Amino acid sequence: MCLESSKMHSTTSQKQNQSKEVKALLAFKHNSVEADHKGFLDRWSPASFSPCSWLGISCSASGQVNALNFTNAGLIGHLLTDDLLDLENLQHLHLSGNSFSGNLFIDKTSRPCTIETLDLSFNNLSESISKTFFDSCDHLTSLNLSHNSIRGGSFDFGDIPALFFANLPRSLEFLDISYNKLSGNFSILEFGNCAKLLVLNLSNNALYGSGISQSLTNCKLLENLDFSHNQLRDKTPTVFGNLRNLKHLNLAQNNFSGNIPRELGWACGTLVELDLSGNKLSGGFPETFKSCSSLKSLNLGDNQLYGNFLTTVISTLHNLQILQVPLNNISGSIPLSLGKCTQLQVLNLRSNAFTGNIPLGFCSSSTPFSSLQKLLLAGNLLSGIVPSNIGNCKNLRTIDFSLNNLSGSIPPNVWMLPHLSDLILWGNSIGGILEDMCFSGSNLETLLLSNNLFTGEIPSSLSNCKNLTWLSLSFNQLSGEILADIGTLQKLSILQLNHNSLTGRIPPSFGNCQSLLWLDLSNNQFTGNIPSDLANKKSLVLMNNYDGKFAYLRSKGERDCNVVNRLLYLEGIRPERLDSFLNYKSCSSVIHHFGLNMITSNGSMIYLDLSSNLLSGPIPDNLGLMSYLIILNLGYNRLTGAIPETLGSLKRLEILDLSHNQLEGTIPGSLGFLSFLSDMDLSNNNLSGPIPIIGQIATFPASAFENNSGLCDYPLPPCVSLSNPNPSGFEQSQTENPSILKVNGNWVVALMGYIGGVIVGACAGIILFEEKKQWFMKTFSIILNRRPKQVKYSRQTCHHRR
Repeated sequence: MCLESSKMHSTTSQKQNQSKEVKALLAFKHNSVEADHKGFLDRWSPASFSPCSWLGISCSASGQVNALNFTNAGLIGHLLTDDLLDLENLQHLHLSGNSFSGNLFIDKTSRPCTIETLDLSFNNLSESISKTFFDSCDHLTSLNLSHNSIRGGSFDFGDIPALFFANLPRSLEFLDISYNKLSGNFSILEFGNCAKLLVLNLSNNALYGSGISQSLTNCKLLENLDFSHNQLRDKTPTVFGNLRNLKHLNLAQNNFSGNIPRELGWACGTLVELDLSGNKLSGGFPETFKSCSSLKSLNLGDNQLYGNFLTTVISTLHNLQILQVPLNNISGSIPLSLGKCTQLQVLNLRSNAFTGNIPLGFCSSSTPFSSLQKLLLAGNLLSGIVPSNIGNCKNLRTIDFSLNNLSGSIPPNVWMLPHLSDLILWGNSIGGILEDMCFSGSNLETLLLSNNLFTGEIPSSLSNCKNLTWLSLSFNQLSGEILADIGTLQKLSILQLNHNSLTGRIPPSFGNCQSLLWLDLSNNQFTGNIPSDLANKKSLVLMNNYDGKFAYLRSKGERDCNVVNRLLYLEGIRPERLDSFLNYKSCSSVIHHFGLNMITSNGSMIYLDLSSNLLSGPIPDNLGLMSYLIILNLGYNRLTGAIPETLGSLKRLEILDLSHNQLEGTIPGSLGFLSFLSDMDLSNNNLSGPIPIIGQIATFPASAFENNSGLCDYPLPPCVSLSNPNPSGFEQSQTENPSILKVNGNWVVALMGYIGGVIVGACAGIILFEEKKQWFMKTFSIILNRRPKQVKYSRQTCHHRR
């Protein structure tokens, strides 16, 4: 009987506890969740006996809730944690990837917090962290608050308190508050209760100051420390050298200056990864780092380092796998001794001052580099040839020798590298005839050979490059016709063949390239009509591989400017090195668009430049179907017929150049409704009639319409009709006062059109900015993080909308 009574009591107690948990979870849903668009919590019902079957709920063997996992559930609301504390056995709470606002506040009257793991990353938390939370949750071992907008510490405003970290639970092992808005003087922060802390990530905040408190050495077990992307300054603190269990140290993108302290090398016993990039460090790399036998990744890029430390120190780190020292001031020859780093997978020496030849011993039997996957030497002063031994590094995936002074030809065995995906050699003096470029099954994705001396025809073997996404052969001396087989390259997104001597017709098969978004065939000798097939609908490919590595340079209306319109791959290239290479002397102004990023979407081409050829015939009407087009340049050809009214459907068009052709008829009024049109040139044609003063058309100067003998009205001289031969645009009023002059009606319309265009453009901009933010990404998904570049002649701003 006693046993039976005990069972009944246990069952009753379990039912009561489960009923209590149901109430607590429903209270959380009612008080904290304002929207559940994915229906994640739809099965949560007060009629349920137990919550253990609910989505996102985990229970112990005894049927008590011990974990909640709402990761990426799409919940929206204001977080109130008190309701969840009624779950007496809750240990793990995962709310990452939602849209909760609020903060971590716990009422002191609430029961103790049993949570051990809490993940609130990728939410909308913006308020400060309550001290009561840490006081209550004293069993916390892991706290992830990254990717929010949390400010300060335990106050509602101001800097993070000096004792913020000293008040953390002693049990804490993992703390990530990266990508927030924490500010404060880092040097006064005290680290007290961190004896068990293994991971501390404060990156991407607004912490400032010089020096770090010696109390950080209380965190004796620290293995992963990330203070990158803050505003820390002056000398690199030596305190890190006393953390003898440190494996990963990231101090990148701060304002540290001076020499790298030799004391930092004292942490070498366990150090696996060290990132000091993006600072203002000078001098060399201390010899104390020779003891870093475990170091696998070293990033010293974007500093002011110099000297021979690659030979004296780096070459002794035999387990090194990733070496990045771009954008420094290292000079002399590339040391062959780097071959002693037999595990090296990435060698990045971009944008230094290396001279001489690429060592012939690279990838030889004595220096095999058998693990090398990326060899990046762009933006130096290297000369000589591309060594044939490079073809012996069979694991190479990326070769970037761009912007050097290399000559000779591409060794045939380079094309045969089985894993090669990126061959980037633009901006050299490499020449010869392109023959067997791709073998069947080639993995080549990026082939950039522009601004070299290649001759002959485009080889038929190019059709084997089925994975090509970017092909640039521009600014060479290629001749002959384009192969129609290029139309079989379904992944091709960017095709640049401009500034060669190519002839024949533009293959209609280009319309079969379903991923093509950028086509530049300008400055060749193409003849025939513009293929209407180019307007075939495309499905753009994902191009995140090039995220932030593009730059588009445009010279407004200057045919003699050698910059013209160029899309360049500029990862790791100094702006001043690019300026020197392009030589802007013939340009009055150049606009730089940096940080181009292309993301998948369904739509049409976004860039089409067929200018400066010998094309004839009419402009195809169906080009108006290319609804994602931003730039359309058909200037300097022999096109005839009328400007299609359908071009007014290109609602995203920003640049339109139809100049220097033989176009006839009137200017379609539909062009006035292109709200984003910022640059238009219709000059040097045979157009006639009054210029339609509608929307954006009214904003362009006379130079956009000049040398069309039949065009008239604003901004050109007014039209002269038989009924009103007075060319002045004024006529005497027939009112009682004969001295009053009446302005020609077309000029009144011009003024009204100009004002209307400004209003329409402004309204459209407001609507797009406020209601459809980042419409580029949501439509054809192109983001231009512009940095208007001053090129000593003028300063230009970009008309692209964000």
